[in-house]
Amino acid sequence: MIELPPQISDKEFTEALNERSSNINIRHSPLIDKINYEYEYWDSVKYKKLPDWCPSHQNLWVYVKTSRIFNYVYPWDKYGVRFGLTNRMQRLCHEFDMNFGGSWSNDSLIPQENREQFLISSLMEEAIYSSQMEGAVTTRKVAKEMLRKKITPKDKSQQMIVNNYQTIRYIVDNKGNTLTPESILHIHRLMTENTLLNQDDAGQLRDNDEVVVENAITHEVVHTPPSYSVLPQFINDLCDYFNETEFEVFVHPIIRGIIIHFMLAYMHPFVDGNGRTARALFYWYMLKQGYWLTEYLSISRVIAKSKKSYEKAYLYVESDKMDLGYFVIYNLKVLEQSFKQLQEYIKKKQNEKYSSKEFLKLGNINERQAQILKIFDENPKEVLTVKDLQVKFLISPTTAKSDIIGLIERGFLSEISFNKVKRGYIKSENFDKLVEK
Repeated sequence: MIELPPQISDKEFTEALNERSSNINIRHSPLIDKINYEYEYWDSVKYKKLPDWCPSHQNLWVYVKTSRIFNYVYPWDKYGVRFGLTNRMQRLCHEFDMNFGGSWSNDSLIPQENREQFLISSLMEEAIYSSQMEGAVTTRKVAKEMLRKKITPKDKSQQMIVNNYQTIRYIVDNKGNTLTPESILHIHRLMTENTLLNQDDAGQLRDNDEVVVENAITHEVVHTPPSYSVLPQFINDLCDYFNETEFEVFVHPIIRGIIIHFMLAYMHPFVDGNGRTARALFYWYMLKQGYWLTEYLSISRVIAKSKKSYEKAYLYVESDKMDLGYFVIYNLKVLEQSFKQLQEYIKKKQNEKYSSKEFLKLGNINERQAQILKIFDENPKEVLTVKDLQVKFLISPTTAKSDIIGLIERGFLSEISFNKVKRGYIKSENFDKLVEK
């Protein structure tokens, strides 16, 4: 369980406010600034080395909370959520605005010819990691192979990944549409089809209060969601919040999307699949607000690799009287990391493409054939099929077959038979000599 922070009385708050106004050490404390930069919770604040002017860790916590209250925003007053808006939150949102919009028109981020290939890869990554977070145990390699070749799922784990992928594609196709209660239920149905103990629960709000969130190992209850009786009204409110264009309290769209993510998971309207549905709604809201780069980011990959922090961010909010700052800063850092990983991925793919151009010196081959030769040069035991090349390069079977035939005729590749119908292609005996020559 998360340790609750010290309870702060009204008197303590008043005294802290007075101290803050008269004590420059409190107003301009590097320690408090650093704590707020990460939006740290009590469980780390209580171990900080105290400056001379601060008598105890409880006093430090009071000063930290006071500094946050000065910047509190109440983005959805009906549900009692608030957070202290920090400089870091505003800076990250500004950077995302610039990077998610400023680089698109001049192709400086994603080359035009690679966009479709990058998009499909990122959608697969998002589907795989979002499902793995919820218990899917299929490896990334097997999952990608299944999605690329449209292989029928063999078990629940593979079904979860296929469902996630299809849901993301549905959202991409409908990103400009208004969110309705029906579309939320449809997303949940897409996400959970053939994966629940009771299939009737797919696309249906829970009808009891027996659902809790518990530690998978100790079975300790860590979150008891609100009563099922409030869920129909909440779903309507969530749609209004999602679709709203004229705001009583303006909150940056990215932070608003994070709040939508949190609130659906917190209210836990479904028996299972709440996390996947919550992340899907965040994804939809970002696209609806014009953050096109979200399609290319594998947000769930970053979350999956910091799952403990993700779970703690939820618990910190609830333990600190619905202060959303913990969840907001965590997700902003996830977006920052996702963007950096996208840049690294693009750079890697461009380097691979440039290095494959060495094979163009062989003459009378196209860029795809050069990349095929590079694959075999780096992986001598590789076996490729026409379908593999079709999926990798997003080309027709005819074009893939033509590329293969050209390389066979030049003596680079040999054909092998899997059965009476299916063929594969491997390095020929003369491959190394021809390439070296």
